[in-house]
Amino acid sequence: MNDEFRYLLARAARGSLDRRAFLGRAAALGVTSTVATGLLSKAVLAQGPRQGGSLVMGLQGGESTNSLDPALAASQVPFSYLKVSGEPLVNIGADGNLQGRIAEEWTASPDATEWRFKIRSGVEFHNGQTVTAEDVAQTLRRHSNEDSQSGALGIMRGISSIAVEGDTLVLQTEGPNADLPFLLADYHLMIQPNGGFDDATAGIFAGAYKWVENEPGVRHVLEKHANYWDSSVGHFNSIEMLVINDSTARNSALQSGQVQLINRVEPRVAGLLARAPGIHVESTAGRGHYVFIMHCNTAPFDNNDLRMALKLAIDRQDMVDRILRGYGSVGNDMPINASYPLFDESIPQRQYDPDQARFHYERSGHSGPIQLRTSEVAFPGAVDAAQLFKESAAAAGIDIEILREPGDGYWSEVWNVQPFSASYWGGRPVQDQMYSTAYLSNADWNDTRFFNEHFDELLLQARGELDQTRRKAMYSEMGMMVRDEGGLICPMFNDFIDAYNDQITGWVTNPNLEMMDGLAPVQMWSAE
Repeated sequence: MNDEFRYLLARAARGSLDRRAFLGRAAALGVTSTVATGLLSKAVLAQGPRQGGSLVMGLQGGESTNSLDPALAASQVPFSYLKVSGEPLVNIGADGNLQGRIAEEWTASPDATEWRFKIRSGVEFHNGQTVTAEDVAQTLRRHSNEDSQSGALGIMRGISSIAVEGDTLVLQTEGPNADLPFLLADYHLMIQPNGGFDDATAGIFAGAYKWVENEPGVRHVLEKHANYWDSSVGHFNSIEMLVINDSTARNSALQSGQVQLINRVEPRVAGLLARAPGIHVESTAGRGHYVFIMHCNTAPFDNNDLRMALKLAIDRQDMVDRILRGYGSVGNDMPINASYPLFDESIPQRQYDPDQARFHYERSGHSGPIQLRTSEVAFPGAVDAAQLFKESAAAAGIDIEILREPGDGYWSEVWNVQPFSASYWGGRPVQDQMYSTAYLSNADWNDTRFFNEHFDELLLQARGELDQTRRKAMYSEMGMMVRDEGGLICPMFNDFIDAYNDQITGWVTNPNLEMMDGLAPVQMWSAE
């Protein structure tokens, strides 16, 4: 590297030389675009976050029915804007460890039935009010209310008492719960003034960015919260989220520079997109899974032989190969994989077996087509995946009729409403949270209608079991129940595939959820 190139690199990293001009002059010095871009990215990171500029995102997963009430968030765009505008009690870092947010410290009683969270002083809501311990308590109380329809309701049902002592939130649990702080990191539990009881849809939170414009299903605009307490994040002056549900349009917007960051890159085009000039594709393995869900309490899926027939009639490896293109792994009809602590690797892997599928199908007594609802917004490649399912099931004599639904309204009118549909889960940091959110009998997001008293009892027992061997055995038994008796067909665990262009930088791998657990907009910064 000669002195002139070092000089140009330093100027470009500081932002005093336009990136395009830098690449042009680097080429004149014999440095290829790939090498120059790589060196510049490292130099920009070494300079540290740059303040200013605007971020425009292109996102799949937005609908005209989306609400600013965090309790109702059920798809990717609400998840993204809540992570940008909201502030939870605690967060889970990329390393899996807890990070204090509204709470600056927490302690538990020896039996883990009482938890005390000291609320950080000086945190300000977007309306100028100071966040208090009572605001936090009210937030949790609202999400505990059956009428809230909160996605966190299953978590909150394990809390028997919510109280405030000065600047401290005091929670009592129905039984020992060693994982409670992890559960409270759920993105639905963004703290609101008076817990959102006055107006849950007002969009007043305490996060790095506050609301300017809200057009559900179209665009969302936020600006930097000037009095945000954490100066280490929130580098852009403003963030605009464009709802671009079509994957081809989303990729084109990134390549043209209309947007700088996109989610849900389809595996079939990820490699091609990564070869485009100035584009960075990030694939992160984690706990996300693409699924087909059956309501166990609705005919014909209230028959376990029929459910088992459908589980055996799906070719998992073929689906991973052809839908995920290697960006994921085979699922086993339970929401847990090796990314979770206390995962039991001895649980047998379910295989495609059309003969056994035919046996269970005939024993179920069902005849005629089985309607499966799907949409491109269910997960990348969901329509093609449904077609593969139809083809593999046909070999067992099972006729699946595919009903393709529009993307707008899918998460309010199909998912958790219709008895058999395609869906996805981003996963959760610990098994307790995943099971409490979606498999506990009285969880509002129990989207398979899996009601099992013994499962519920085991879940509560596992929360307070400090012997890790016994706790692992409990989770294993619970996993087998879901696998063999539940309504979940989980053919594959997906990687999160996101992409950004070279106008921004600062990407850090985070396995918790897509787009750096939704924090890419507040942790990345302008590279120009």
